[in-house]
Amino acid sequence: MSRADKLGRMVSLVKLQLRLSEWQLAQLRQQERSLHDEQEWLVGALNEEKPPAGSSSESIARRLNRTSVGARAVQAQASQQLDQVRSESRRVKQLEQVAKAALADKLRDAEKRSLEEMTGMSPTVRDWTPRSASRNKT
Repeated sequence: MSRADKLGRMVSLVKLQLRLSEWQLAQLRQQERSLHDEQEWLVGALNEEKPPAGSSSESIARRLNRTSVGARAVQAQASQQLDQVRSESRRVKQLEQVAKAALADKLRDAEKRSLEEMTGMSPTVRDWTPRSASRNKT
């Protein structure tokens, strides 16, 4: 397997890792939204004159406190995940550039071999072939 092929496979794997990281970030953002919606509902319930059936103001306040702590934790995780997504995105771009250069090298080498086969000269034959006197004149 050539270097270009190996780099191409690496790019594919790193892209998959990036997609997974982006999916994880999307899940964390969804959790953030859900917790924010719950916080809004709880604040609204606390502001009502009469709390919802089966709930006391104290229990709603405790639940709001737990939800706020959870929201901060999820927000911190999302921030870390966003940093990871950005880092992996940069890595994908760098690897793609390296893979592109390696593929160009591979294509140049293949073209060179093809031309040598068409002319009937391999590099080793060319190196051992004496040069004509006309080539050496300037």
